[in-house]
Amino acid sequence: MSIVIIGGNECMECRYREICKKNGYKAKVFTKEKGAIRKKLGCPDLMVLFTNTVSHKMVNSATQEAKRMEIPILHIHSSSSAALQQGLEEYAANATA
Repeated sequence: MSIVIIGGNECMECRYREICKKNGYKAKVFTKEKGAIRKKLGCPDLMVLFTNTVSHKMVNSATQEAKRMEIPILHIHSSSSAALQQGLEEYAANATA
């Protein structure tokens, strides 16, 4: 399974990837908007939005693209590694239920 992470801290990119890998996901991380996200997303199984550390413009474009491609979105306010771990665990629990 693959995940796209939008937002977060640049210095935490490697940590986000490690957490995703530990949970069985392959991750792409976009901490800043560098061109059109639409072309870089691919076909992920889940989109994670760190709402505290991302611009409204980036949230809007990512959300619009997720709706178009029918990708579930996980909104996480804090961009900490613990918040990502907890969010992925909750998503996995809800997906299997």
